Amino acid sequence: MAAVATTLLAVLLLGFVTNIAIALLGSSGVIGKLLGVLVLVIPAIAIWYLVHEWRLGITVQRMSTRLESEDRLPRHDGARTAAGRLTEEAALDVYEVARRGVEIAPEDWAAWFHLAFAYDEVKEKAEARKALRHAAALFRAQR
Repeated sequence: MAAVATTLLAVLLLGFVTNIAIALLGSSGVIGKLLGVLVLVIPAIAIWYLVHEWRLGITVQRMSTRLESEDRLPRHDGARTAAGRLTEEAALDVYEVARRGVEIAPEDWAAWFHLAFAYDEVKEKAEARKALRHAAALFRAQR
């Protein structure tokens, strides 16, 4: 629900920016028109980003649903901290298992999905995101 609310606020803001761009495009000066074009680029980039992120989110949900139905969702066992996260050693173990899974089956979207969550456990957020995007691309290509 938070994603929907955030998206609606972003769309509202994009509407305001687009109105400013249109007003600048309607001005009589060349500089005003040029600024209008430049300001119009911002909503275009933002819309592309929103569509891209929503598509990823929907695909990840579909992957999760499928893995859950097959009882294959990532379950990270091991020693935990007081906060409930895996200890550093346990997280590294989970990562190594997931990494080997990708080495064995590099075209398996589920292996990349597991690797993404293993990266998250070792606090490699950027790598987790890349692995999740790759898993989503493999998942979409399979369908």
